[in-house]
Amino acid sequence: MKNPHDIILRPVLTEASYDGIAKKDYTFEVAVKANKTEIKQAIETIFDVKVERVNTLRQTGKVKRMGLHSGRRAEVKKAYVKLTENSKPIAFFEGMAE
Repeated sequence: MKNPHDIILRPVLTEASYDGIAKKDYTFEVAVKANKTEIKQAIETIFDVKVERVNTLRQTGKVKRMGLHSGRRAEVKKAYVKLTENSKPIAFFEGMAE
């Protein structure tokens, strides 16, 4: 298995993600090549919780221009993680759901 910290890159902290914390819904930015099973195992290993389901979203990078030069922003993959009812909440997000 890959290192769990290479799969889970960072939490996504937005207004919409704050609303889900009270319902044990968390959002993370993950490695683009990671699949749902790897994401589930990584979350359970890092935070010692039980995951009910994982939904993923892949965003392709926007094309940006500056004069004649054009480039592309990086591609991002997000994982929406729902914990089971009897699972403890993730300690990192404690106090953010108020």
